[in-house]
Amino acid sequence: MIGCTTLGSLTQLRDYTSHRISSWDTKGGNADFWRIAAGEKRVLARIEGPGCIKHIWMTLGIPAEDYCRRIILRIYWDGCPEPSVECPIGDFFGLGHGMRKNFVSAPLQMSPQNGKGFNSWWPMPFQSGAVVEIENQGEGDYSHYFYIDYEKYPAEAVRDLAYFHAQWRREPNTRGWAFENRLPKGDAIHKDPRIQNPSGDANYILCETEGDGVYCGAHLDIDVFERQPNDWYGEGDDMIFIDGEKWPPSLHGTGTEDWFHCAYCPTQEYNAPYHGIILYSGSPGWPWKGKQTVYRYHIEDALRFRKSIKVTIEHGHANKLSNDYSSTAYYYLSKPRRGGPPLPPVQDRLPRPDEKQY
Repeated sequence: MIGCTTLGSLTQLRDYTSHRISSWDTKGGNADFWRIAAGEKRVLARIEGPGCIKHIWMTLGIPAEDYCRRIILRIYWDGCPEPSVECPIGDFFGLGHGMRKNFVSAPLQMSPQNGKGFNSWWPMPFQSGAVVEIENQGEGDYSHYFYIDYEKYPAEAVRDLAYFHAQWRREPNTRGWAFENRLPKGDAIHKDPRIQNPSGDANYILCETEGDGVYCGAHLDIDVFERQPNDWYGEGDDMIFIDGEKWPPSLHGTGTEDWFHCAYCPTQEYNAPYHGIILYSGSPGWPWKGKQTVYRYHIEDALRFRKSIKVTIEHGHANKLSNDYSSTAYYYLSKPRRGGPPLPPVQDRLPRPDEKQY
């Protein structure tokens, strides 16, 4: 099958050629990286199609961890003037908070040493061409190592395949009603009429797009930066609205920890191919303190839409909690277009500093 390979399909001698663009030292030395200056925007790969990017590996010699949020990855398909991928580079590879950490999922991994090897296995087909670009929005230079592995096909081979997209979003304070009104713990919250959520209007948006495609999941990065009434960050239902349907949507969940398919307020890191907990930062006195990252990828069960999709989740039950939410969602569309809203400025993307959180 063009653009997609499984273990069982390896015996099929598909009609393609294998290619790579990398940062290798073309002088024959060992300086196998590109030096990217502060403020520089640079094209890593410009590929003529038809073809499909099968794998991307990168590692960054950066002056500070927050460069994972300062460096922007953009990908353009078939001459579309807007990027289908525009994402902070660390977030694109599966972990937010401007962090690097070892983890494994099916489409994305950060590999030893200490998560510094970034890998993406999302297939990314195109008909006439692909452009992969990075921009250093930091104040210092850094070293960029990369492989971009791709296949080239006969003419018209990818005519019916969809284009890969990603979108990054953030709400640095979700402004939950329970915290904003300083409600005490216990029954006072449960007696408040706002404990019901019959619309989903104030939910956090993981992904919103128009077009004909499939949604493939997201990772959600939560920073619990203040104590709150009943401040376990879970219990927020996911609500996924397909093709403009009204509430209640056809896909309605039962709680945040259920959305990423764990259970009972988990405090254990766990990596499975399609779901898990990459990062847990709680403490015995405050189990939900600080930065958390969870994920749910729809690989075996991608969500089909034909006009639009809006993927949302409550921030605490009925949106009662005030936390710092960010996310990266992945999906395919029949035509290339901008992947989500334009990114905010650097200062609005940087993670909340730990020393000022509590």
